[in-house]
Amino acid sequence: MIFTIDKVSASYWKVFINNPPVNIFDPKFSVQLRETMEELEGNGNLKVVVFESANPDFYVAHAELIDIFEFPKGTGETGLSISWPDIAKRLEQAPFVSIASIRGRARGLGSEFIQAFDMRFASKEKAFFSQPEIGIGSFPGGGGLERLHLLTGKARALEIILSGNDYDAETAAAYGWINRAFEDDKLDAFVENLARRIASFDKKIIATIKSIMNERVVIPKNEHIMETQHRFFASLTEPEATTRIKNLLDQGLQTYGDVELNLGKYL
Repeated sequence: MIFTIDKVSASYWKVFINNPPVNIFDPKFSVQLRETMEELEGNGNLKVVVFESANPDFYVAHAELIDIFEFPKGTGETGLSISWPDIAKRLEQAPFVSIASIRGRARGLGSEFIQAFDMRFASKEKAFFSQPEIGIGSFPGGGGLERLHLLTGKARALEIILSGNDYDAETAAAYGWINRAFEDDKLDAFVENLARRIASFDKKIIATIKSIMNERVVIPKNEHIMETQHRFFASLTEPEATTRIKNLLDQGLQTYGDVELNLGKYL
């Protein structure tokens, strides 16, 4: 199983991500994430869930680039017909709080994965973030063009997306990409204390706070997300993108090694 759940209490769960070798967001990841989301939604007592990686080098590396056109359909309940945008919207609208506790690389769809969470905290020493799509001749298609600028502002989002570079956790925190960066040995205690504190409060009030904020704050529109998604898939069929992707795969992309550890250098 890619996702295992530690049911700390009825109101507080932890989800561990483990898709060796580098936690690629592939079709199997998408299917099991949807199943995990259904289990979370099915717990009427759940107030807070923390997602962390079992791999300290990779939180979620990026989307799988060989089988990317094989991703499953969404439930349609959110009005989004592709699995990942559908799950992201469900996380945004869920009556429980979602927290990403990040060690390792969160690039591309991995970055867009954490953007859908309510809060994001990371290890100063071990967390790195990137939207590397420009380096494969494309652009963010999993919500990055819709959500990142809401966290960082337009200018910083453009810097991130147009550079394709890796950003350390302290810079990501300064930009608003994540909430805060902690020394690695302090991250777990902070997230644990925050999650337990939230779990001690009234579920109805937690859900009301999220609902009102979603009504008051601009969140991505379904039609914008789907238009970007379709244009993203179309961009991957262009000769520039297919050549760049093949070159990276030939050098070791999607395997544990220097390309994945230092992707910005290879783009």
